[in-house]
Amino acid sequence: MIQGRLIVCIASSWEYDPTSKHHIMRILSRHNDVLWINYHGSRKPGVNRTDLRDSVAALRRVLRGLTPVHPTFSHLTPLVIPGASSPRLRRWNQWLVTLQIRRALHRARRRPDQPVQIWSFAPDVPFLIDAVPAERCVYYCVDNFAQFEGYDADRIRGMENETLEKAEVVLVSSEALLRDKSRRRRDVVLMRHGVEYDHFAAAWRASLPIPSDLAAIPRPIFGYHGLLHHWVDLPFLAEVARLRPFYSFVLLGDAKVDTSPLQSLNNVYLLGRKSYIGLPAYAAGFDAALMLFKRDAMSAYVNPIKLHEYLAAGLRVVSTELPEARRYEGAVLFADGPREFAEACDRVLEEAPNTTRESLSRLVRDEDWALKVEQLSDIVMSMGGRTLASAQRSTSSVWPKTLAREPVWVR
Repeated sequence: MIQGRLIVCIASSWEYDPTSKHHIMRILSRHNDVLWINYHGSRKPGVNRTDLRDSVAALRRVLRGLTPVHPTFSHLTPLVIPGASSPRLRRWNQWLVTLQIRRALHRARRRPDQPVQIWSFAPDVPFLIDAVPAERCVYYCVDNFAQFEGYDADRIRGMENETLEKAEVVLVSSEALLRDKSRRRRDVVLMRHGVEYDHFAAAWRASLPIPSDLAAIPRPIFGYHGLLHHWVDLPFLAEVARLRPFYSFVLLGDAKVDTSPLQSLNNVYLLGRKSYIGLPAYAAGFDAALMLFKRDAMSAYVNPIKLHEYLAAGLRVVSTELPEARRYEGAVLFADGPREFAEACDRVLEEAPNTTRESLSRLVRDEDWALKVEQLSDIVMSMGGRTLASAQRSTSSVWPKTLAREPVWVR
């Protein structure tokens, strides 16, 4: 296990629903210090209510500065120029972000010789690899970022290629990502997502009270938890719900997209975002779970954490086509069109007496995040570290020529 390091994690917001990076960093913070950088530097915000609300929330986090979570964990939202598109503004952004991270590092470091590692879950920060002193840089790729809304696809690909070349360790979460990133380098490691097994297994192990807003909904209940964003096919679900008016479809999570296709349907329930702690109680009240990814270039690369969480909770899953979910075929039923999807929901209910929640849960029992992080630690520490010469050669590209540069110290 990695110990005694200061780990700089470059990722999306710490203060949102747990994803792979949240679980990994929580575990690493037991034996290391973690400085989490809330980073959204390359996404261009839209002119809409959701992006305005998110921008205001980000500004509040910026104003809070370095924020402690517990004695070995803090997070920082650096001030950036949102969606900076010109080369000059991008260079200023890079300088601004780097300066803020270096200052936070100075405050977070327990002693001058404490080793530093960079773990980036963002594809577009190769400049930090050059400018931040570190013994290792890990790039953990969990999505095809060029397909995300609000990003310049060509620019993201170019910056990710730089990150792939500069990182000592490159990890990916799906076979499709492994094939894609292996075109740039041969030592990419496939490390699929894990699950907080005991947390979700409580859905069938413990006699959890069903939450009141779920208990009032007629069964059978097909449930979903997670962000409702552009990758979720809500019109598709609306068609399924019309085909099965006596089934209830329950969605838990914030909506970042228009949900009007669902709001007129009496058997679709949008219950909003729920705490991570409370998800097993909702899973205990589901008869089966849903995965509703659109069939596109983005979903081909996805390995959804919610799949492992559903299975740990002892739920069978009805899903649109998703290559990574094929590993659990049988526990997961697949369908392309609304009618086939509705028929798969029928089959799940008909076959329910033949499977127990415990037997389904057993499929992911050995995928616990604690085991994953042990494996990750072995991989990261076995790779070679950075050298002073390689860092000094490329650092000069980070800083605007009009500004004085600080020296960069790399062990």
